[in-house]
Amino acid sequence: MSGPGARPRVGILALQGDVREHARMLAELGAEVVRVRRAEELAGVHALVLPGGESSVIDHLARAFGVRDPLRAAIAEGLPVYGTCAGMILLADRLEDAITGQLTLGGLDVTVRRNAFGRQNESCETDLAVPALGARPVAASFIRAPEVTDVGPSADVFARLGDGRIVAVEQGNLLATAFHPEVTGEDRFHRRLLERALSR
Repeated sequence: MSGPGARPRVGILALQGDVREHARMLAELGAEVVRVRRAEELAGVHALVLPGGESSVIDHLARAFGVRDPLRAAIAEGLPVYGTCAGMILLADRLEDAITGQLTLGGLDVTVRRNAFGRQNESCETDLAVPALGARPVAASFIRAPEVTDVGPSADVFARLGDGRIVAVEQGNLLATAFHPEVTGEDRFHRRLLERALSR
């Protein structure tokens, strides 16, 4: 979509997880927000957010609601998608420490390790340098977060921690972060998603 005054229609996979926080941020940025649970609700969106939550539960529910295959098709067709935390896991082509039978949607040529940052009480916030978003650091909130352990030739590293761990990646219209910018009020990742939606 494009043109003056265009308002992107952004879906949020609303099977489980922090849907409300993403919806609030996207609405504040001027998007029309659609909560996606079924295939017909995916039709007509210009971009999609895969929120944090429990990746194995979201995988199970996506199959139960019959939305997994439409999601995979939309990703393959180039729909702009932003995944946070569990959303990063869902976008990964390869997983470490997956539970038995767990599947991903795929699309990102990366390997992701689940729960790399430990238990809930080991969650943390830090200022993170993300050069592509400008000089101002990102306030990054890690909650039972994953990390990227391998990046294939098709994907690019978008951000690293000071110790070198990869916590954000990008590939074409796909963007994923191990952290939750919607929790800290950081809107530049969502703006990046909307720019891609408007350019389609």
